[in-house]
Amino acid sequence: MGLRRIDDADVHGKRVLVRVDFNVPMKDGRITDATRLMAALPTISHLKREKAKVILLAHFGRPKGSRVPEATLAPVAPELADLLAAPVAFAEDCIGPDAEAAVAALEAGQVLLLENTRYHAGEEKNDPDFTAQLAKLGDLFVNDAFSAAHRAHASTAGLAEHMPAYAGLAMQRELDHLSQALTDPKRPVMAVVGGAKVSTKIALLENLVTKVDKLFVGGAMANTFIAAQGFGVGISLYEADFTATAKTIMAAARTHGCELILPTDLVCAEEFAPNPDTQTVSIEAIPAHMMALDCGSKTVDDIADHIDASDTLIWNGPLGAFETPPFDTSTVEAAKYAGQRCRGRKLIAVAGGGDTVAALNQAGAAGDFTFISTAGGAFLEWMEGKALPGVEAVTE
Repeated sequence: MGLRRIDDADVHGKRVLVRVDFNVPMKDGRITDATRLMAALPTISHLKREKAKVILLAHFGRPKGSRVPEATLAPVAPELADLLAAPVAFAEDCIGPDAEAAVAALEAGQVLLLENTRYHAGEEKNDPDFTAQLAKLGDLFVNDAFSAAHRAHASTAGLAEHMPAYAGLAMQRELDHLSQALTDPKRPVMAVVGGAKVSTKIALLENLVTKVDKLFVGGAMANTFIAAQGFGVGISLYEADFTATAKTIMAAARTHGCELILPTDLVCAEEFAPNPDTQTVSIEAIPAHMMALDCGSKTVDDIADHIDASDTLIWNGPLGAFETPPFDTSTVEAAKYAGQRCRGRKLIAVAGGGDTVAALNQAGAAGDFTFISTAGGAFLEWMEGKALPGVEAVTE
């Protein structure tokens, strides 16, 4: 991938507009999880060392073009200053006189955070006039917010039309790992995809069967594939309208030489509740009065065998109803096994999207994976093979 990297840019004395993801969880005006601030520190610190004037752009919440007090980024500045151990100035707007005066006051190596870009309707519309007003504030553009890269907004893509554009260090790290897993992977490559609905992951599954050597489908979406093979699924959650889609995906897998793997046994219960009576059955024998809520132990063993035979693993989604015990068992066991292989340097494992991070944290395996993406929608769209406007903006 021909990324234009921040390391290649001459930023000394330049005004550098940096798009960061500071859409952080907040309660009573205090940040409750500073992970996203910490992710931006390497890029900000690099620019400070290189004596750039660092101007941070970010959105917060969904103010929909209005100045909503609860959506202000003001509380972020002091917390970021603590993490940087350096002052962070704050401007009460991201364009206009306030922003221009704050930028003019910056000296080389100093940091300024501008107010929520989404206070202006032109941000999400990528409005040319709004983008031009943002562009007046900088000489270079750095996108360091992969999580917002699937949005063609003024501050994620539009600015690249006005000035030289580069990928920040967090963006680079994300894209390098994703490319390692999907674009130029060490083979064989196995993908594990779980979750509730086939309908929300059609594009993901269609793309993966053309890219990977093995694809395991778990979670409730596996029930739709099981039904597509003509087996009864009892009262399990499944999408009857998408059995034909499941058949098409299975056929595509055969065409592309991808081994599509389904559960061989399932843990069933009469109700979806914590710790009910359960019965483990083969996929051909789901009782009519029961629902499948997790993969069985034989399936977990099968997954482990396939992981053993793979050099790269891509993981998206839980394998069962992991929020409710004991239906987290297969997710926890399979994730722990993958983590163990990573620790032994026998596997490259990349995961991300939706409930995936929570599931891997619950398994205590997230720290063992090669890379965990917290980018959500952008991660999924990348895995679906879609072009991301924020990435295109910093790519040759």
